[in-house]
Amino acid sequence: MFGRRILIFVPHPDDEVVACAAAIGRAKGRGAEVFAAYLTDGCLARDTVWPWRRGRHADDVARRRAEGEAAAASLGLSSVGWSARPTRRLWRELPQVHNEMRAAIEACGPDQIWLPAYEGGNPDHDGLNALGQLFRDQLSVLEFAEYNFFGAKAQAQRFPFPDGGEQTIDLTPNEQARKSDLLRLYASERQNLNYVGTARECWRKLASYDYSRPPHPGTLWYARHQWVPFRHPRVDFTRPEEVSAAIGAYLKAAGRPMGDGLA
Repeated sequence: MFGRRILIFVPHPDDEVVACAAAIGRAKGRGAEVFAAYLTDGCLARDTVWPWRRGRHADDVARRRAEGEAAAASLGLSSVGWSARPTRRLWRELPQVHNEMRAAIEACGPDQIWLPAYEGGNPDHDGLNALGQLFRDQLSVLEFAEYNFFGAKAQAQRFPFPDGGEQTIDLTPNEQARKSDLLRLYASERQNLNYVGTARECWRKLASYDYSRPPHPGTLWYARHQWVPFRHPRVDFTRPEEVSAAIGAYLKAAGRPMGDGLA
């Protein structure tokens, strides 16, 4: 079940709410201490946004940080670091992220870590999930489903490939209302959070994956708008094979195989 000292690796400020807001509440209700390490600032890099927004980039980053701090305060999370890394860079910087994870673990001494599932929702999530494999020998590692496009339709809080170890939290009406309130704290992400369900949360012990393959067949969530004929900043044009190559190269360097599991 849940640990007594839990460290959540948050790829973008808002993932702690999307993935596990109710789980955090239930863990804390049982006396757990819960920490969070934020591994990106949640905003696109300044040079990738529309030119007319670049002058407001610092304000956008500050706003997202303030939203994250408000959510952390409401959830009772203790921060162990806020990265200045832009979103969509985590999967490209796995060695640096791995070092940051080790430093966060050393700082708070958890007995359990939480992170997103390998489900194709976001390449940063998928890269972080792979790094979680490097801590399985020393800590309990749980993964939480957020969103995916398995079967060519939006799936929320549901793993593409169940392995029988899934645990589902059916949120009470009070928990649903609270999660909705927490999501509203991230006003800057309002348009991107309309897929989030509040009826359940789903987690399991970190599964074994074959990271040489995308998380599921067909179009992944982050690739579903890549038909756009120009480089729209809000569309992630990352190719799934790029993510698999980056993960494979780092796992090999770390002395870990790609795996032969679910995906």
